[in-house]
Amino acid sequence: MEPPHNDTSKQDPGRRPWVVGISGASGTPYAASVVRGLLAAGEAVDLIVSRASRLTLLDETGIAFRDAHWREDLREWLARGADGKPGTFPVTERALDAVRYWPAGDLAAGPSSGSYPVQGMLIVPASTACVAGVALGLSKDLLQRVASVTLKERRPLVVAVRETPLNGPTLKHLVALDEAGAVVLPASPAFYAGATHIQDLVDFVAGRVLDAAQVPHGLYRRWEGELGGGSKGEAPKAR
Repeated sequence: MEPPHNDTSKQDPGRRPWVVGISGASGTPYAASVVRGLLAAGEAVDLIVSRASRLTLLDETGIAFRDAHWREDLREWLARGADGKPGTFPVTERALDAVRYWPAGDLAAGPSSGSYPVQGMLIVPASTACVAGVALGLSKDLLQRVASVTLKERRPLVVAVRETPLNGPTLKHLVALDEAGAVVLPASPAFYAGATHIQDLVDFVAGRVLDAAQVPHGLYRRWEGELGGGSKGEAPKAR
């Protein structure tokens, strides 16, 4: 039986979400920015929060993400800035209505099947353990299972790995993911966009993830071929 917090009776039959998987690596602000960007673009989101990522989220934000209260916890998380300040971003009920949450242990969840209609998957951030599991096809939890399904169905998979330094086995796993068709996108902020705040650096990485998924956004100032913009401390053109 499907968990009560996933009410399919209200689902749009034409809905084709992006699956956002959040692993246990540091970098939960990246995930929040990606989800906000998808919702701002009018995209639907299917959310998977791994067990390890709950510990990271609690450590980085103080938010305890709970299955039974996921909507309330997600609202609080998405509203929080990368600097930890609550209420930084507005989060509407309409935006939350576009999100469907799947517990990481639910291997019978919709996205675990290739017949479930999705546009692709974004793993933000991706830990080295998550990278290894996906590269080896372990499918030890729903996040890894959906990533394997995404690859076999030839759908877009973006893996925002967040780790440094990288050892030999992890590098081999990343090459394997690249060869399988995934986009390997290190969470490496750039400074040419005129960042003046930690949120600008976070939004740059999130924007690059959305670029890889071909989702329009205004999270950072794009390079236009003119030197000096970053040194002037110019803010991004849009958020």
